[in-house]
Amino acid sequence: MSKVVGRQKELSILKGLKDSTSSVFMAVYGRRRVGKTFLIRQAFGNNFDFYLTGMSNVNLPQQLANFHASFVKYSSATKENQPADDWFTAFQQLSALLESSKSKKKIVFLDELPWLDTAQSNFIPALEHFWNSWASARNDVILIVCGSAASWMINKLINNRGGLHNRVTHRMRLEPFTLKECEAFFKSKKAAYDQYQIIQLYMVLGGIPFYLEQVDVQQSAAQNINRLCFEKDGMLRTEFDNLYRSLFDNADKHIAVIEVLSKKAKGLTRAEIMKGAKLPSGGSVTRILRELEESNFIRRYVSYGKKERNSLFQLIDLYSLFYLKFLKRTSVLDINNWINGLDSPEQRSWSGYAFEQVCLLHTNEIKEALGITGVTTITSSWKSSETDRGAQIDLLIDRRDQVINICEVKFSINKFTIDKKYAEELRNKKNAFRQETKTRKAIFLTMITTFGLKRNNYTDELVQNDLSMDVLFS
Repeated sequence: MSKVVGRQKELSILKGLKDSTSSVFMAVYGRRRVGKTFLIRQAFGNNFDFYLTGMSNVNLPQQLANFHASFVKYSSATKENQPADDWFTAFQQLSALLESSKSKKKIVFLDELPWLDTAQSNFIPALEHFWNSWASARNDVILIVCGSAASWMINKLINNRGGLHNRVTHRMRLEPFTLKECEAFFKSKKAAYDQYQIIQLYMVLGGIPFYLEQVDVQQSAAQNINRLCFEKDGMLRTEFDNLYRSLFDNADKHIAVIEVLSKKAKGLTRAEIMKGAKLPSGGSVTRILRELEESNFIRRYVSYGKKERNSLFQLIDLYSLFYLKFLKRTSVLDINNWINGLDSPEQRSWSGYAFEQVCLLHTNEIKEALGITGVTTITSSWKSSETDRGAQIDLLIDRRDQVINICEVKFSINKFTIDKKYAEELRNKKNAFRQETKTRKAIFLTMITTFGLKRNNYTDELVQNDLSMDVLFS
């Protein structure tokens, strides 16, 4: 059995379920390819009292036949026994099976749960009855349900307003790997990548374990990006539509939101998204944004000095950003597109923006490097209201100890040099922020670069914190 890389916190939570003094209903969800099933199998060593995986695009009789096939594996029933006619009967059979089990903790894993809920199947009422009338009254049942279809998991299970309301005792949103976990992953593959190569891969693949599994460690980061994304049969060339349509009902609206957000780096308000994506006003927009946020495709944040109702939504899924920037408009005939365009202005521009997103996804690591993990902070961004100044800060850390870190992020193949022109830009940005916000806090300029800064008079004058990419791997 393959060994889990990273995920130590999640493994500890799952393994700790066995110590519960009451029955547990755990919902695990997250975007497709993030490794939910693998994690659960590893946590319990594949030792389940019952394990069922839903089937995609089949009807109720086929789902029940699938249930019966799994049931036979865990019971003394013979294959000649007929499958249940409905989910209520199926769950009654499951209850009887578990009651006969001699396991101290009876572990049930229902994978791809949304696929089991076919039209007019009454799956949800049957699941409600199984939990409410039998499992929850015991102290030895661990029910783990899992699914990638975020809209179903969030709306029909976690936020259920019927018989399953507040019945889910534990929930886990499985997030992509951090850079530290990616580094451990590639070390387990005996890859010779340094942190710069890993960041290059991360800016395209994100921390999605399945995507990382496709990396050929005998090739460079650029070669892998070219092969996976630009070659005719590259796995990530057609992943975009499959990704969203497997996760969301009526995914066209979700895709429209993602495409609009991809055009505005700092993010958009709800009203701007509705206008750009041509969505009607109403609760459906709130639901779509919530589903995208829960699935780690977008983040919601408040600009410095603004109120919650002025929240901005920003696209943070690195693969989606890359696809919409490069792949969507690239011909399948341009099989060497990425290799041929290395160090082009377009790639340099994208690299700068993508590295900013990587840093935003690792703000906890940045705070640790600054030694402020014990200080209450608010992370946000800021943009000057005066159009002639044009000053903008993409990452700002407002600290309770009367300091504000203004973070400047720069991606470079060598040590980054602050020249006279950029130094003046930094001074103007700092002054504009102080004047417009009227803050009395000390302002620390924090540079986050790939290989650190080249020391000169400007760095000595302006920069309080010089962080290189290694802090993102801490």
